[in-house]
Amino acid sequence: MTVAWPRFIITFILAALGIALLTGIPTDVIPNTWFTRMTPVQSYSVPVLVVVSLLSGFLAASYLGVRGGVCATRKTTTAGAAGAAFSWFAIGCPVCNKLIILALGASGALTYFAPIQPWLAVLSIVTLMVSLGWRWWALTAASRQAIVPPANAPSLP
Repeated sequence: MTVAWPRFIITFILAALGIALLTGIPTDVIPNTWFTRMTPVQSYSVPVLVVVSLLSGFLAASYLGVRGGVCATRKTTTAGAAGAAFSWFAIGCPVCNKLIILALGASGALTYFAPIQPWLAVLSIVTLMVSLGWRWWALTAASRQAIVPPANAPSLP
């Protein structure tokens, strides 16, 4: 495993910025003229957006900025996508989210969904961290196998 640092850094910056914009603009955490919120932005929304963007950027860079014979694992990509999706639900306006309104109604969105949004933020960050851990494990597996001798290897005199 070798890291192509320029490619890694460029991928990290572009992915982190892309996730920040794709999550922050529709949820109106990043103020814009295209979307408006019915409820105010919560105090945890901006830090969650920053952390999720950074973790997603590292995850994307681990795929595109690392050279080696490491395949993508299904659980890493699934966990990464789930973490990003949880963050969108965690920082979004509960009344503006059509899926939540369809499932719970407007009063249910404020009564039942809004209180669990901070927990969705934690779940999002933990899921992305676990995904990065799995990815790191996959990236370093080849080097670990090269260092550890096989169990049936003859011992040195």
